[in-house]
Amino acid sequence: MLNPTADNTLGRYLLFLGDTVEPGYAKTAFGLRDWAGERCVGELALPAATVSTGLTPMTARQAHDLGATALVIGVAAPGGMIPEAWVPALLEALEAGLDLVSGMHVKLAQLPPLREAAGRLGRRLIDIRTPPADIPVASGVKRPGRRLLTVGTDCALGKKYTALALTRALRARGVAVDFRASGQTGILIAGGGMPIDAVVADFVAGAAEMLSPAAAPDHLDVIEGQGSLFHPAYAGVSLGLLHGSQPDLFVVCHDPGRSHILGFPAKPLPTIEAVIAQTVALGRVTNPDIACAGVALNTSAMTPEAAQAEIDALSQRLGLPVADPIRGGAAFERLLDACLANQEQA
Repeated sequence: MLNPTADNTLGRYLLFLGDTVEPGYAKTAFGLRDWAGERCVGELALPAATVSTGLTPMTARQAHDLGATALVIGVAAPGGMIPEAWVPALLEALEAGLDLVSGMHVKLAQLPPLREAAGRLGRRLIDIRTPPADIPVASGVKRPGRRLLTVGTDCALGKKYTALALTRALRARGVAVDFRASGQTGILIAGGGMPIDAVVADFVAGAAEMLSPAAAPDHLDVIEGQGSLFHPAYAGVSLGLLHGSQPDLFVVCHDPGRSHILGFPAKPLPTIEAVIAQTVALGRVTNPDIACAGVALNTSAMTPEAAQAEIDALSQRLGLPVADPIRGGAAFERLLDACLANQEQA
């Protein structure tokens, strides 16, 4: 699996926000701020950007002087491309002494100005979204160990945060648990993982098997989900990850304030009930015992009172534990209890 730590790519970061105006497209920047904040020196945005992580704005030179070793592209452009308007700022970062780290589909070295400057200056162009070359076709054979997968009603609404929060909380309870990163942000946070959406389609399930290998019977892997089974563009990635990870449990992640698929205003968000039913039906292909442990809500845009009311109403409606993992509290403890109860029943 990809291991940035082995290549010393994990240093101190300047987060690049480009000209982004949609917070949902800046999830890499926000994820690094929230889960690897000690490595984030500041942020750099172009004048047209309206999104901010709240970190100190600074130039590449200032970041370098404060100990930054790399500029990380913290936003996603449509199609995973690097817009031409970003190139001058990326060149300035190279000139200032920073390596470039990208999770975009296009490789940094494919842009001649960046390739030439990096070669001339002795800087590194590091592409996180590069899967290993030896991924096998999935076996479909059930392997030892326990697995929990976060799934979603949509993209960019909390699957990574939920997986990280569950891992941290379960570890605090003494559970043998590991977070398994399946996207560029998670890989940067964890120091390793599998960029699942960069894998050739025939090998996605096999890559998921590699991501979460056989383990001791009492060991739990919490696997970061990708996309949504209902997403018109990314459902194929979600399905391959579901089949290959063979989860015993899954947690549905949902944003109560979202009405449609991000970037697809004509596509209404599926219900949580529909996501549970679809995940169970498709997940049984590789794990007949798959079960929903509960629901994780992203209530970051709600008041504490409104969030609690939403959590209580949804839990009553579904008959399942519902919580916002970032808010924590008694509701989150009940979700953790459900994860452990399911584990103990195995």
